[in-house]
Amino acid sequence: MGRTARPEIQGTGKIAHPTKLAKLSRKYAKEGNDILLTEETILLVEDDPRHILLIQRAFHKAGITNPVQVVNDGDAAVFYLSGEEPYGDRTLYPLPVLILLDLKLPRRSGDEVLMWLRQQPVIRRLPVVVLTASREYADINHLYDIGVNAYMVKPFAFNDLVEIVSLLNQHWLIFNEKPQIETA
Repeated sequence: MGRTARPEIQGTGKIAHPTKLAKLSRKYAKEGNDILLTEETILLVEDDPRHILLIQRAFHKAGITNPVQVVNDGDAAVFYLSGEEPYGDRTLYPLPVLILLDLKLPRRSGDEVLMWLRQQPVIRRLPVVVLTASREYADINHLYDIGVNAYMVKPFAFNDLVEIVSLLNQHWLIFNEKPQIETA
């Protein structure tokens, strides 16, 4: 069962389509209006454009409409999570409720991103699910040792990926009690 809520423009009753959210955010921010997100953002940290497309398609097929922000390398993930430019505007780049993290990334690996995240007092509780191709026990054990919440292997079949994102949605976005994240 996927989420059906959509981003709502506060006070207008109008529903914003997720792909138009960034444009609306800029427009209404310029006009001094607030954007109320009735959905929770997912951060996908993935460098392979084919995997990004497949994961986005799987979210769509599973009926999950949460906004998905995508960054393509480990440094961009750190910049996004820390709110550094170009991700400084939390209206456009809100803190995620869930991070899907690949391991093999340019500039900074997935485990380096996770180690950095777990050392940040404000955001260290953000749930992180590794979604990667590696089945190596050395990788799995190491990631759990440094604080990953779940470790999943990318499947070969698209329908299996749809099932995985459906389960992630149910567990992490619907039933899971989210940690308190202190924002400045």
